[in-house]
Amino acid sequence: MASRAPVATGRLLLGFRKWYYNKCGFNKLGLMRDDTIYEDSDVAEALRRLPENQYNDRTFRVKRALDLSMKQQILPKEQWTKYEEDVHYLTPYLDEVIRERKEKEEWTKK
Repeated sequence: MASRAPVATGRLLLGFRKWYYNKCGFNKLGLMRDDTIYEDSDVAEALRRLPENQYNDRTFRVKRALDLSMKQQILPKEQWTKYEEDVHYLTPYLDEVIRERKEKEEWTKK
């Protein structure tokens, strides 16, 4: 009985994540989670390191979202970004940039 509790909790947590993902609203504009990250110097460097096709896809999504936002419209439901399709395409690059920056700061301290 105790071994079944985490499964129910896991399903409940996944259901909550999907609900929250849809409530955030960025998926209705065709954006992904990593498209909504605040752009600071670390994010700018991570974007510079993205492969060209991923960078172009991101630029298209952001421009389309800005256009839809200005028109106060959303995409048709079949074009919304789905929770299962959303991948963290920028996060690995961002983690690498942050790790390198921290390592550089450690070297300059000494």
